[in-house]
Amino acid sequence: RYLLRGWISSGINAEYGGMGIPVGKLALYTGCASINPKYCLPVTLDVGTNNQDLLKDPMYIGLRHKRVIGEEYDELLDEFITACKARYGSSVLMHFEDFGNQHAFRLLSKYKDTTCCFNDDIQGTASVALAGVLGSLRITENKITDHRFVFLGAGEANLGIAELISLKMEKEGIPREEAYKKIYMMDSRGLIIKSRSDLTSHKLNFAKDMEPCTNLAEVVKKIKPTALIGAAATPNTFTQEIVEEMARNNERPIIFALSNPTSKSECSAEEAYSWSKNKAVFASGSPFPQYVAENGSVFQPGQGNNAYIFPAVALAVMCCGSIRIPDDLFLRAAEALAQLVSEEDLAVGRVYPRLCDIKEISIKVAMAVIERCYELNLATVLPMPEDLESFVRSQLYSNAYPSFIPETYEYGQ
Repeated sequence: RYLLRGWISSGINAEYGGMGIPVGKLALYTGCASINPKYCLPVTLDVGTNNQDLLKDPMYIGLRHKRVIGEEYDELLDEFITACKARYGSSVLMHFEDFGNQHAFRLLSKYKDTTCCFNDDIQGTASVALAGVLGSLRITENKITDHRFVFLGAGEANLGIAELISLKMEKEGIPREEAYKKIYMMDSRGLIIKSRSDLTSHKLNFAKDMEPCTNLAEVVKKIKPTALIGAAATPNTFTQEIVEEMARNNERPIIFALSNPTSKSECSAEEAYSWSKNKAVFASGSPFPQYVAENGSVFQPGQGNNAYIFPAVALAVMCCGSIRIPDDLFLRAAEALAQLVSEEDLAVGRVYPRLCDIKEISIKVAMAVIERCYELNLATVLPMPEDLESFVRSQLYSNAYPSFIPETYEYGQ
């Protein structure tokens, strides 16, 4: 609490924990959603390192001891969150980032019902991926409940995506357990099945009563998924054999290679389009250039960038004073983002709106999330503003700076 007193503002609305990317995330809050930077505080929680090279490095500025785990780690998190609430109020927004599989789900589950917090690795990624799936449905011309999903990777990202897809299916009218049956997941040890004894509680929801299998191509042949989503950070795993199999089984297969950076992508846009004979509905976690097919068709793949979601959700929460950030808000954000995909976008295979329009996109997504906050009785700014768009725009920070370079003219003008 003593350390937090040093921040110049008395109204911090966003907190961060994790690795060395908080400042970059904060820049996106301001750049994408026009959130005033004075209400944003970057925080890195240093609990030590197990990297021997860093511990031996005389220039290393972090704590020089092994990573703290267990009860001591949890006490630090409790102390930090308690101090934030005491200093800035119970509605302070906390953005969790880079906690890793070991802690991310556990900490989110622990705090989400008592603290205004979210985990971007889990919920932000899930929301932007679901938005891409919903955009794809306008190309495949069917419902999300008609699809079978295979996920390569079962970390924070894919488990978050799978859970949010399940929630969307439930909202579409099928029981949650039935939704889980439509989702198959593979981790580093193969297909997630009930006979395995190493599964976490989050993976158990998707465990199937099947024979073990460690080969993705075999899984695709057996299950015949309509959508294939990768976030395992293992490059070139969506092979030509797998993409061709997806194309044989589906008129418009959904293929999302979400790992980043580009060097870790499961396949490139060109590979997805060429191997599927231009049938794939493709999106990626890293940007890819446009692809021109042999027949002259032009594809401009969309990038599932979390910047579409987390700045807008934060803007919404701050504007209406939401006391919590349940998964329902990320579902609504995904739906709103998907609705902003134009026919022109879909015509070139892009299932996300153009990122160059991010400020207007953030405002529209934020408005949808604010409406949901009021529906769920989470908002504390009462009554709900009649003109929601004007209300949101009045809260925006202008990051347009005047030029102090004097204008110059050619002689005689």
